[in-house]
Amino acid sequence: MSMRYEVSIPANVAAISPVVDAVMARIHKEHARAEEIEFAIETALREALANAILHGCKQNSAKQVYCQVSCNAIGEVQITVRDPGEGFDPTSISDPLSEGNLLADHGRGVYLIRHLMDEVQFADGGREVRMRKS
Repeated sequence: MSMRYEVSIPANVAAISPVVDAVMARIHKEHARAEEIEFAIETALREALANAILHGCKQNSAKQVYCQVSCNAIGEVQITVRDPGEGFDPTSISDPLSEGNLLADHGRGVYLIRHLMDEVQFADGGREVRMRKS
């Protein structure tokens, strides 16, 4: 079993669902445990794409967000999402569970990604997130 999917999309939130739907369809076809890991992968991918579009590209549809998803022979799903934005310091993100942030209407994406995936790395000054789920 081996699958690879790559796409560049305009920085438009309407482009998120078609990419996620295509990725999940491929994973269902290729991954033996797709149903067990579906929620984690779908949610983390949606959050990463939304962050790249909203924060990295400031919703400028002239900019492109790159997404690569692969599934290897041992069943690991690896996802990379990259944007051309200014980047960010992932250690500077406030805890969405702290008292002052509980009612905020944003700020949970990186938290969710970190808790849903087995491994998360930020690279290129925060312009790229690499995620792995087994």
